[in-house]
Amino acid sequence: MRAYPKLAVYYFSGTGNAENVSKWLAENAREKNMEVQLINIGNTDRLNITLPQPDALVAFVSPIHGFNYPPVMVNFLFRFPKGKNNVLLLNTRAGMLIGKWVTPGLTGVAFYFAALILKLKGYSIKSMFPVDLPSNWISVHPGLNERTVKFLHERNKERVARFANKVLAGGSDFRGVREIIQDVLIAPVSLGYYFIGRFFFSKTYFASSDCDNCGLCIKSCPVKAIKMVDNRPFWTFKCESCMHCMSYCPKKAIETAHGSIVLITLLSSLVFSGLFYHFFRQFLFDIENTFWGFVAESALFLGILAVWYRIQHFAMRFRLIEKLVVYTSLTKYKFWGRRYKALKTI
Repeated sequence: MRAYPKLAVYYFSGTGNAENVSKWLAENAREKNMEVQLINIGNTDRLNITLPQPDALVAFVSPIHGFNYPPVMVNFLFRFPKGKNNVLLLNTRAGMLIGKWVTPGLTGVAFYFAALILKLKGYSIKSMFPVDLPSNWISVHPGLNERTVKFLHERNKERVARFANKVLAGGSDFRGVREIIQDVLIAPVSLGYYFIGRFFFSKTYFASSDCDNCGLCIKSCPVKAIKMVDNRPFWTFKCESCMHCMSYCPKKAIETAHGSIVLITLLSSLVFSGLFYHFFRQFLFDIENTFWGFVAESALFLGILAVWYRIQHFAMRFRLIEKLVVYTSLTKYKFWGRRYKALKTI
């Protein structure tokens, strides 16, 4: 049974989770003889967006970055033309597995912010549906094993099928709203990540000497955040930490500089506790432990981080420095650094 003749799915995906959810949704739609469009916004013109046909059901599928949709999806929603279509909102979150219990990820403000943008454009929201697929963020936790990855894929494909049968028949599913209390509680973290955290993480990636300069990371980056500097890939502040480059590098040469980041964080804290606030108290006013102090400290830290990253990038041409950075990176070691790609055969 179907209530719509067409389905248009717009998705952003780094390592394939959101892409899989989009394809599962499309598969169920085709079984109901619906005409389906799958649009990967990482490979499309995000400035000149074509309005979906008025009789189409429209879906947006995106991972969660810092308890929100990533900026590439948020900006796409802002630019999306006005319309009156019914809309499905879905996300892929950092799922884990303990025994056979799936530990859910957190959505944060993603659904509510996206719904507000689209409602103001005239659309009707028909779902807020979270999907807990394997977390790919090996910058902050060890990579998941094959059993966990396969289990989460199989279970969630079934969940998406049940969801599709309901919403494609004209129903609605606001399962994500059940988590509104915890989503509201972590909303400040979403803001912190959007304005500070994502820029911090963008400067944690580097290419080791295993890199053969194939250029795949630069060519395939969905937000064009990587460039070649001094004959080595260089991550700019445009990076959204989607993990595509790290997971698809054929040499597994892309790492996270854990040791280097700990060192610059400690050095920066000395600057803040010493010179920075002493300067303000002596020549301006006391802003320590205030909102403006937090803003100034964050801006200064990102500036220091950018300079540090450029120095590190240059210094890694020297073998000793390169080895120090590589071997203080947890992603270098097997117990931590399993690269993740969403399964394509499930």
